[in-house]
Amino acid sequence: MVVEMEDVEKARTRKRPRLGWDVAPSGPEALQTPAKTRLLSPPKKDDDHEGHYCFNLGENLTPRYKILSKMGEGTFGLVLECWDRETRDYVAIKIVRSIHKYRDAAMIEIDILQHLAKNEKCTSGCVKIRNSFDYRNHICIANELKSQ
Repeated sequence: MVVEMEDVEKARTRKRPRLGWDVAPSGPEALQTPAKTRLLSPPKKDDDHEGHYCFNLGENLTPRYKILSKMGEGTFGLVLECWDRETRDYVAIKIVRSIHKYRDAAMIEIDILQHLAKNEKCTSGCVKIRNSFDYRNHICIANELKSQ
């Protein structure tokens, strides 16, 4: 009986352990997997009951942005400090809740920030928009990171 159980265990196929995000694979699969696959977005998670984006520190928001810390949260959504891999700089990304009225307000905010950036003659205290995108039904606005 003991011999039969051992044979069954040996015959059972084993799954490769799932790797975490940004964890370099080791062993033979490291040679087969290109490094770019580690920069993919995390698996889709549901938003919380208020429509806020659910995230984990250290994961990728997109292949371009890596989440470093949470800077704040409010009625509109939340702000995350992220590392921009393209420009190699820190940015603050405002992630608007996935509710229709907040998405509409965010689109107006993007238009205003782009208009200000285009027509600004000198430097001011106004935050400068770097990028905006729609990510999993959340409007995201990437701004330069300002100190208090």
